[in-house]
Amino acid sequence: MREETYEISGMHCAACSASVERVTRKLPGVNRSEVNLTTGILSIEYDEGQTSPADIVKKVEKAGFGCKSRTEEKAAPVKEETDEAELALRQTKRNLISAAVVTAVLLYVSMGQMLPTPLPLPNILSMDTHPVNFAMTQLILTIPVLWFGRSYLVGGLKALWHRNPNMDSLVAIGSGCSFLYSLAMTYLISDVPHHVHHLYYESAAVVLTLIMVGKFLESRNVQKTKGAITKLMDLRPDVAVLAETGEKIPTASLKAGDLILIKPGEKIAADGTVSKGESSVNESMLTGESLPVEKAAGSAVIGGSINGDGVLYVSVTRVGEDSTLSKIIRFVENAQGKKAPISRIADKVAGVFVPTVMVIAAIAAAVWLLAGQDFPFALRIFTSILVIACPCALGLATPTAIMVGTGLGASNGILIRSGEALEVTHKTSAVVLDKTGTVTEGKPAVMEVLPLGVSEEELLTLAAGVESVSQHPLAAAIVEEAGKRELTLPNPPEKFENLSGRGLRAVLNGADVLAGNRRLMGESGVDLSALERDAERLAGQGQTPMYFTRDGKLLGLISVADRVKPTSKDAIAALKAQGIRTVLLTGDNQAAAQAIAAQVGVDEVVAEVLPEEKADVVRKIQDEGRTVMMVGDGINDAPALAQADIGCAIGNGSDIAIESAQVILMRGDLADVARAIRLSRLTIRNIKQNLFWAFCYNTVGIPLAAGALYLSHGLLLSPMFAGAAMSLSSICVVGNALRLGRKKL
Repeated sequence: MREETYEISGMHCAACSASVERVTRKLPGVNRSEVNLTTGILSIEYDEGQTSPADIVKKVEKAGFGCKSRTEEKAAPVKEETDEAELALRQTKRNLISAAVVTAVLLYVSMGQMLPTPLPLPNILSMDTHPVNFAMTQLILTIPVLWFGRSYLVGGLKALWHRNPNMDSLVAIGSGCSFLYSLAMTYLISDVPHHVHHLYYESAAVVLTLIMVGKFLESRNVQKTKGAITKLMDLRPDVAVLAETGEKIPTASLKAGDLILIKPGEKIAADGTVSKGESSVNESMLTGESLPVEKAAGSAVIGGSINGDGVLYVSVTRVGEDSTLSKIIRFVENAQGKKAPISRIADKVAGVFVPTVMVIAAIAAAVWLLAGQDFPFALRIFTSILVIACPCALGLATPTAIMVGTGLGASNGILIRSGEALEVTHKTSAVVLDKTGTVTEGKPAVMEVLPLGVSEEELLTLAAGVESVSQHPLAAAIVEEAGKRELTLPNPPEKFENLSGRGLRAVLNGADVLAGNRRLMGESGVDLSALERDAERLAGQGQTPMYFTRDGKLLGLISVADRVKPTSKDAIAALKAQGIRTVLLTGDNQAAAQAIAAQVGVDEVVAEVLPEEKADVVRKIQDEGRTVMMVGDGINDAPALAQADIGCAIGNGSDIAIESAQVILMRGDLADVARAIRLSRLTIRNIKQNLFWAFCYNTVGIPLAAGALYLSHGLLLSPMFAGAAMSLSSICVVGNALRLGRKKL
């Protein structure tokens, strides 16, 4: 199966996107076809042996829409100088202003004399004394409006011709009928002057103008929903400075290995490692981390982050599509382009909605004619139903909320892979947490120093001096602790022997030194009774005691453990407050796992599990009827991440874990798990609100337009008010989605 994306042009409503989906799904070998109305992207999965890209383009174009393949370039996403959508929006604005001015004059001429206090009009245009002039003036004013709004008329008739009626079809038929009927009356006025009272030019023009107003505001608001992508693209600087020559070159020309100079306040041009210099770097737009991060030689930096007040020399490691920023942009783009399952409700309705409305409009007009009303009355009913029933709001309800929701997540360091992932996340009832690197820091640290007959500093200095030649993570933790305390280390050991699984033996400053576990001490005949109780206590807390001797004399022990992240306890409390069950899942021993669990307060511990068994644990929880989110950071978490309903990867974890996950936490902060669930809940609530109002609007609007209140209250909806109501519904839906972007997670 091959998956591709295509840009679809000419879509204006949910019926349009439903039509594209319907015709493409009929192609042989097509497994999946989804169209996002907001982004205008068709995502299609098909068998290359049965269907070709040319077949897809041909089928979509035959349905009356433009179709262009989106080639997946192996390069970083680039923001165009002038976006096509921006150009289209400017043209729409120009047409709208022109149409509005002409329509205002038309309304003055056609309706001005009917007001309680008639507006002044030259006698030569009077409907009573010069009816032909009155009618011809309106005709002359209406034609430019039809020209400015021609895209709706042409598109609507084209869609009707291809038997895929859409919103434009409703507008084209409604405005077209009003215009043609008025044209016929104009032709007959010279014989029957009374026909001057049956002119509906202003209805045709006003409806079209109001539709243009609605679509302009809607398009402008939809552009705002794409703000997350735009902001991310703006982060990439245009030029970079080569450190060796001072030459400024385009960022796109950088290669791995280049050394670039980053001055204070500048954006970092590419991912890399600091070669020289110290500074604080603001990574908030990429990771959501509010505080600047200190950087020194050896520190990794992300392209697009902003340098503080120091000078950095950065060796470039990743460019183009491999860069962190490019991956984030593609991640967000993909999420915004994919549909959530909840949108299928709207899709199914939209697919049959327009033809149904046309039938309803025709039946309602026929019923009023049979009831004795004249043709102008029936025409008004027919046009009002067609105009008010546009399913735009229905089509925008889901994608706009998903675009804003994923954008809000990205700005908070939470990346969500798809609309489906966003929807399923809110159902989470159990969170399974990997221990190492997720709940804990993922690297050992010194927890306690217990000297025996010497000072802490002396014990730690000796330990660090011996361990400085070892590559073991526990040894690195001791050396790091000595560095934090600014201790001066002795010269490296004269002799050194690594004892596998036990520790090491060395000669340091002429003294024989042993450093290792209980087994090594037992083999060497060292009495540990003085520290036995402390060692048992520390081991019970999941720490690893390491003993040190000099010339056979026990100097003390240093305990090392993987430290719990500062935010883990509060993060798990936040999950439990949402009614979510928490499970700690680890391959570590039971004692260490229980010690960590006691510190952070999880509900359940599953320890001593092999990597391949982690997925089975997730499956068992799912069998209990729970929706499971698995949170992990390592390669051994990948099967469990894939098995879970939602896989959530810590952003600083392995690439394999990230590829297996649907949600990525860029900051590596466990507190973002609860924020991701809250984001999902807020987005789904917003979608449900949008769908409710879209359905409610049509449920109420169509009967009103059909004249449901005419017999009882004498109320009849005019096409002009129907057009205004239709536009307002779409604006309300998009506006409600934008409101989501102001929420705090």
